Amino acid sequence: MNLISPLALLAAAIGAGLTAAPALAQQAYPVKPIRLVVPLAPGGPSDILARLMAQKLTEGMKQTVFVENRTGAGGTIGIDNAAKSTPDGYTLLLVAVASYTINASLYPKLPYDPHKDLAPVSILAGAPYILVVHPALPVRNVKELIALDKRRPGELNYSSGGTGTGPHLATEVFKANTGMTAVHIAYKGAGPALTDLVAGHVQFQLANMIASLPFVTNNRLRGIAVSGSKRSRAIPELPTISESGVPGLEEVGGHMIMVPGATPREIIARLHQELIKVLEQPEVKVRLESEGAEIFATSPERSAAVIKSEIVRMAKIIKKLGLQAN
Repeated sequence: MNLISPLALLAAAIGAGLTAAPALAQQAYPVKPIRLVVPLAPGGPSDILARLMAQKLTEGMKQTVFVENRTGAGGTIGIDNAAKSTPDGYTLLLVAVASYTINASLYPKLPYDPHKDLAPVSILAGAPYILVVHPALPVRNVKELIALDKRRPGELNYSSGGTGTGPHLATEVFKANTGMTAVHIAYKGAGPALTDLVAGHVQFQLANMIASLPFVTNNRLRGIAVSGSKRSRAIPELPTISESGVPGLEEVGGHMIMVPGATPREIIARLHQELIKVLEQPEVKVRLESEGAEIFATSPERSAAVIKSEIVRMAKIIKKLGLQAN
């Protein structure tokens, strides 16, 4: 998912038009705890980011924000739960932009309408994917991984946080561009997928950097390349996948906060203001940047435009690859 280029233009105007708090923002909301739904298992990038945001929103809004993991069906169970919740600002959804926009085409019958049942508050931040392998695998770069797969067709397995996630689709694009035959093993979140990779039960993964970078820095996994159009400042010694001889994979995995579609605009504006305050905190910036992420902090309107565009783009990729969820 290439979010950096179109969103970087917004950096000088984050929150434009929302500096004056709407009337509702001055009133009592919130008066009770707020539920932040994560549609994947604990330990993955969505969960890590959600817990950071929940902690900081709790401090800023003077009301408890708690994370609730609802897993299953590539994230659609948790997304549907949030979509069908009361649109009063007390249920939020933190979801990967890629998962949300991929599922719109990958699943033939979603229980929710991805075009109207949820409304974005902001795309928070994003990071490139990092191609990681188990240290026992005798490869140290992309060319060696491709060569090993061709010597052992169908024998290598790669893990992902679930069917329809950004890393899953990105890896299928990578396979299509290289002729690799590795088999997909889907998990209920990036955390379990990384755990099994570290344990050696699968051989490689194109993983979100927020969750996987710690495993690379402590040598429990070997990083060999990153997606994105440029090298990551968090791990600049790794080349991009394009630099490694495989063009056409410059994806960035972003995460966003959404609310039920009928949530009043005043509440969305208030939530957006609070999210901007969190993302502007120096300690939050330092932490996200150290994990390879770039802060986007897009407005609700810009976020909606990105989602619409990504749904169209992902639909074309899914059709070209002939993918469909069970």
